Amino acid sequence: MSDGERGQDDVDPVVDESLPHEGHPEHDHADQSGATESASQFKAPSRTIRDLFNPPRNIAAIRRLLFEVTDKIELHTHEFDLYFPYVDNVWVRQHRAGSDKTGRYKTDYYACRLQRPTYTPKAVDKPRPEGTPTRKKQIREGGKCHMKLKVVRYEGGYQGVTITQLGDKTEHLHDLDTMDRIKRSTVLMDIARSEVMNGYMPASVYTVMSEDEAKLAASGGRHLKREDVRNASQAWRQQHKGELRVHEGYRYDHGNGIVRQSNTVPLAQAVTNAQAVDPSLAYYAALPPNTLSFPEECRSFLEPYLPRPDAIINEDGLPHVTLTYATSLDSGLSLAPGIQTILSGPQSKAMTHYIRSRHDAILVGVRTALADDPALNCRLEGAGGYGGLGWEKQPRPVIIDPAGRWLLTPQTRVIRTVMEGKGKAPWIIMAPGFAIDPNRVEMLRYYGGKHLGLSDYDKRWRLRWEAILKALAAEGIRSVMIEGGGMVLNELLSAQHSHLVSSVIVTVAPTYLGRGGVVVSPDPKHDEFGRPMPALRFKDIRWQSFGEDAVMCGRIPAVVEGAAEFQSLVQPAPPRPVSFFNSTVDAHNSFERRAPVHEPTGR
Repeated sequence: MSDGERGQDDVDPVVDESLPHEGHPEHDHADQSGATESASQFKAPSRTIRDLFNPPRNIAAIRRLLFEVTDKIELHTHEFDLYFPYVDNVWVRQHRAGSDKTGRYKTDYYACRLQRPTYTPKAVDKPRPEGTPTRKKQIREGGKCHMKLKVVRYEGGYQGVTITQLGDKTEHLHDLDTMDRIKRSTVLMDIARSEVMNGYMPASVYTVMSEDEAKLAASGGRHLKREDVRNASQAWRQQHKGELRVHEGYRYDHGNGIVRQSNTVPLAQAVTNAQAVDPSLAYYAALPPNTLSFPEECRSFLEPYLPRPDAIINEDGLPHVTLTYATSLDSGLSLAPGIQTILSGPQSKAMTHYIRSRHDAILVGVRTALADDPALNCRLEGAGGYGGLGWEKQPRPVIIDPAGRWLLTPQTRVIRTVMEGKGKAPWIIMAPGFAIDPNRVEMLRYYGGKHLGLSDYDKRWRLRWEAILKALAAEGIRSVMIEGGGMVLNELLSAQHSHLVSSVIVTVAPTYLGRGGVVVSPDPKHDEFGRPMPALRFKDIRWQSFGEDAVMCGRIPAVVEGAAEFQSLVQPAPPRPVSFFNSTVDAHNSFERRAPVHEPTGR
């Protein structure tokens, strides 16, 4: 809003801070002792004018995210406390359900403000105290929007807030600008109140707040009025008996209200210039030193092999599965079992973290967890903990540990990552029948993880991969990135399980590891005459170099030539179906299997 647009209607000469007197030089430095005494009786506002001119990064996009809530939103507690007041003009808390029996989860329920009606006029208005102006309240019927939220605050091994829609997914029947026009957020009112409590008159505060229209609109103040500033500070001004003043460098201009003097730098610019660090650089200065960057121009090469952002569970109840690993020229993963071996260069490592950011979960076997103590998080710039919001783009770690061999402690790297707010707690897939210390179970829950028990085994008493993937899909996992180790990779590349893999991304390092290490080499195959044949050949191949490494992307053919003959040689014929009451079931699976008497083979 330009100075010329602030006409005489923007100036209210009523009450004891009449504008002609406030603009006089003799009042610019009036005694503010009365203001100090009165201010001490009020709670200090949580926001100041600096929060308007230096708002949180991407605040407009975050406000829209918290307005729409199309998917589950996970925020750190301090992020929720920072951002949610920017949209509390939209959401009204209906009731608090309290906490669970552990005392860690506290649940609140919110509804759109347009769901409930506002002030209803009474037949006889209650008389107001002498000198108190009558407030004109806007009358609005309820039932205009039925969108509701469930907000769960967790306080345990980490501090977080989860926001989800309540009931069937729906949308607002109005846009965000409508709510900004109807009501102002707590942030804007706090900023206005803080300036008045500093001794500035409401009209001057309004002028200063309106100087940077882009930042004001981003914070939800596009429809801010001078009356809003007066309402925000009314209680304080009723007890304040001293004179209020205009901001330094501003003056009262009859017919134009409060205007900035021609030789004065706008306060919005002065506040921005006073920052010790350039706001454009402050974001990068706050990033952890191990943050990785993967250029946009390199991502299109991978796109056809990655799950879509709106990926869904397929008709078989399985998620998208991406098999990815780094290998040497002799197909080695490590120099020896149990020894962590670094193969990827910096460019391909950044690529791997980008792939992690595109998946809901990252899965490894227990041997990899024991040998490498991996963090299993995403360190890409823009992920949660690395410049992103909450746990954005952070995959859920999943460990295949049938016998409970992985001893998790607060010093374990993946748990330290959770405590630092840079990753999620793991889910551990186990087989039943193995006793686990209840303290270990409780510790995993404390940090936000859990155990998933499965009892679906194959002929070698290993957990079936179909059961593992379906269990993850049932937990809401739509895409899984599988990184190893060797046994896991070899099983999924075998003819029995390769149909479960959606795509394969392999990084080849220019090195030989030599014999004796862990290698990727699926079981051999033979034709109907017993002659050896290739175990697997990919299709839809693409190659790309990243630094010194070569990256291959491909897919596994849906029907591999010779697979049927190979299956007939190594497996018995499937049992004939039997019919019970017009329903066909598999005779082999129609009876409950006995629990294994020996330990299932670990991965």
